[in-house]
Amino acid sequence: MISITNNNKKRTRYSIAAILVLALAAGISSCKKYLDVVPDNVAVLENAFKLRVEAEKYLFTCYSYMPKNGDGWYNAALTSADEIWYPQTDQNHWHAAFRIAQGQQNVDAPLFDEWTGLRKGGTGNTRFDHQKMWVGIRNCNIFLENITDLNKVPDITPDERSTWIGEGMFLKAYYLFYMLRMYGPIPLVKENIPIDAPIESTFSKRMPVDSCVNYISSLLDSAAARLPERIQDENTQLGRATKPIALSVKARLWVMAASPLFNGNPDYANFTDKEGVHLFNPSVDAGKWVKARDAVKAAIESAEKNGFALYKYTNDVFNLNAATKIQLNIRNAMTQKWNVEHVWGNSQMYFANQALCMPPMERGSNTDRGTLQGVWAPPIKIAKMFYTKNGVPIDEDKTLNFNNYEQLRTATTDERYYIEPNFVTARLNFDREPRFYADLGFDGGVWYQKDGNSTGSDINTFYVKAKNTERAGFGHYINWSETGYFVKKLVSWESTTNSTSSPTWRSYPWPEMRMADLYLLYAEAVNEVDPASSVAIEYLDKVRERAGLSGVVTSWSQYSTNPTKYASQDGLRKIIHHERGIELVFEGQRFWDLRRWKEADEELNKDITGWNITGKTADSYYKERLIFSQNFVAPRDYFWPIGNYDTRRNLNLVENPGW
Repeated sequence: MISITNNNKKRTRYSIAAILVLALAAGISSCKKYLDVVPDNVAVLENAFKLRVEAEKYLFTCYSYMPKNGDGWYNAALTSADEIWYPQTDQNHWHAAFRIAQGQQNVDAPLFDEWTGLRKGGTGNTRFDHQKMWVGIRNCNIFLENITDLNKVPDITPDERSTWIGEGMFLKAYYLFYMLRMYGPIPLVKENIPIDAPIESTFSKRMPVDSCVNYISSLLDSAAARLPERIQDENTQLGRATKPIALSVKARLWVMAASPLFNGNPDYANFTDKEGVHLFNPSVDAGKWVKARDAVKAAIESAEKNGFALYKYTNDVFNLNAATKIQLNIRNAMTQKWNVEHVWGNSQMYFANQALCMPPMERGSNTDRGTLQGVWAPPIKIAKMFYTKNGVPIDEDKTLNFNNYEQLRTATTDERYYIEPNFVTARLNFDREPRFYADLGFDGGVWYQKDGNSTGSDINTFYVKAKNTERAGFGHYINWSETGYFVKKLVSWESTTNSTSSPTWRSYPWPEMRMADLYLLYAEAVNEVDPASSVAIEYLDKVRERAGLSGVVTSWSQYSTNPTKYASQDGLRKIIHHERGIELVFEGQRFWDLRRWKEADEELNKDITGWNITGKTADSYYKERLIFSQNFVAPRDYFWPIGNYDTRRNLNLVENPGW
């Protein structure tokens, strides 16, 4: 059941506090930039739209429901799949998202419950207030109803009114998209129900997927037509909606709608509401991929027109070597705040978990083991996912043998920009692509920070030491990597960590959309519509070139055991999926991609493994060990359960299949 509010058509006087109480509970004090105010000293709803200043505060309240994707405690996608693992014996770090990865999702008390806005599953099964999407949608409806009334907010200019209407439409559309992606077919709350309406009219029902997609798409079109091309005042408005942002969300919406999970999925052919209405179209509609292709192309054109592009490290005042520059191309594309690649940076949420990603380094620097924790641990399967230095998968490279990836090997001085010279580590860590070294930390690996210790070369480095009893190794009562790998990608290289005091983290708004994501979405859509076209490979190669790799044709033709893989639609589809997995690793996209591709039941039923972190020598440490056997149940686990509480009190609401 979705809560209702007065629609204000009768101008009944209701307390704004009653309407916004849940918004205040959502933690608005954590907002950044402009999102730091809510309507105050307003006795009734009508007063919120008497003057521009109060109406803008209400708009900011609508923004305050933006998901906090830059925090692992609030982003369901970061740790609910298989990219990041926590220590199995230390549940202090476990939360609702990671418990989903452990197979603990349930219908009685759903974990990461966005439907009711309560997040369950913290330490001791603590309940945490979470973003309440239905309340956010309700407030967007209130805002739009009032701001479109030309008799209200008389001191606003026509252009500003139009822009604000666009922002309200965008926020409503994004919140609906967010719920559609998580739950499948959802109720479409187009207008708020009057508070004096009969109780039976308050029982919402789920609408067919196609109806949801079309409605959200139309909202985004209307929003894009009103929104500015660029933010004009970057001191106060960064993070607010723009036309490129709205078009990017539309692109993601249509790619999702065209993908197998939503497009003619036979698993949901018999999924109906209480009246027998089918909630999924049983037939595949190839036209959705055409709409997806066109939507992504429009988003790319809008973004490029406004100066967005793939980030490249150019301001080199340190005279860095070429290998390090490539790694900074990759790392800074994510962590350099407001950089040219961030089509949409979420100023509601600056990334909050750098300490969980970065391990303690050499002794004598920061001795506070609790500050640099390094507990976000990528499994070996994620380390294997990265290409070889030749730009092809490790099981396809005909010139490099990774069959015995546990085999020990000693690093040479030629590999000094990736691994400490003369260090003995596993075969798996050698001869890999630049993204492997830019995104992952590992025993003996280089970890570059601006405040590193001089090694006598033209770079400054830390070296990770991750064996048992070593600085970043097992042995601490709470902080260690369960797998022996660390998430380097999300740590800003400008953060100051090498000091006797606590680190100073260089924070950055969470990138909701990067140009690399758009390019890969476009390659995917083009391949589905016109597999004979060279355009898909063209856009793939844009991302690969920035990552220091040769193009797809060159790499597969020269180095792959399947040299013509890219020439077939299915082969190129596999390459595109693999490329997205690497380029967008640790950004939460793998979680949603595996679902929309209907590949989660394969990938999320593979074992989670890591190195033997209790080992103190190379011989004992580099032994792969089983950590956890995941269990993804299809089709049940492709969507969240709404939960017994809501389905039992709302007679029109049906639960997702399998729950």
